[in-house]
Amino acid sequence: MPEHVPVMVQETLTYLDPRPGQTVVDATIGSGGHTAALLERLLPEGRVIGIDRDAEAVQRCRARFAGQPVILVNDNFRRLEVILDDLGIADVDGVLLDFGVSSEQLASAERGFSFQEEGPLDMRMDRRTRTTAADLVNGLPEERLATLLWELGGERWARRVARHIATSRQRSPITTTTELAEIVTAAIPARARPKRIHPATRTFLALRIGVNDELAALPEAIDAAVNRTRSHGRIVALSYHSLEDGVTKEEFRQLARSCRCPPLSPQCTCEGRSRVRILTKKPIRPPPEEVKRNPRARSACLRAAEKL
Repeated sequence: MPEHVPVMVQETLTYLDPRPGQTVVDATIGSGGHTAALLERLLPEGRVIGIDRDAEAVQRCRARFAGQPVILVNDNFRRLEVILDDLGIADVDGVLLDFGVSSEQLASAERGFSFQEEGPLDMRMDRRTRTTAADLVNGLPEERLATLLWELGGERWARRVARHIATSRQRSPITTTTELAEIVTAAIPARARPKRIHPATRTFLALRIGVNDELAALPEAIDAAVNRTRSHGRIVALSYHSLEDGVTKEEFRQLARSCRCPPLSPQCTCEGRSRVRILTKKPIRPPPEEVKRNPRARSACLRAAEKL
């Protein structure tokens, strides 16, 4: 199984600015690539709170960071404040939010994230949750399925794909990744199939986001990170497609606003104040040499803010 390569490590360190003795949250620890880099800056007295909703990721990191100042928690980063309360930690010096899927998840056929090998239609990052991709594919009404594929995956052939899925599942339930990939490929006209990505890529992306309720978790996680970060601490968010980046951009923008009154209000009555200073006017992208080394980094965007 390929080891996950962390994205934009140096850029992450630059914007988080970790220092010896601080406490930093790695809210999607994965295989610990970012955490290892953070520890080099935080030691000897600092520590990392490593969170991941995937129990397998937490288990890998227990072995990797045994005896090191890393506190591991198997939970969803949208519950960051509850997690810190349970640990008795009032505030932290920085939070890294990584919204991506790991190489280990993609490479494990039994997890059902990829169409490269046959596996069950699962896609759950946290296998304690109930809803799987198979539940959505076989249970959603055709119209709702088409809406999900369009809104979460940007699939321009969403209606046609949903129609083919609905027809296929009438004969028998769709249960495997390769079966679904074949149905999606057949649904898209040959002349319209994308040349750089597999025809089923956007469908699989939409289902993964839907199964894991990923978009709804992002603003909750960002807001919790700002709430629990000390003044002048940093929040860094790594996203991998336009929907995630759009949510991050808007959430930071709202947190940076001083006035939250309705746009047509004649004067400010909310007495609001900015909670963060945005450090990245435009998203930071990985340099070409990193993309060449790690093609999965090509879609990554980094945004950062400082707590005021």
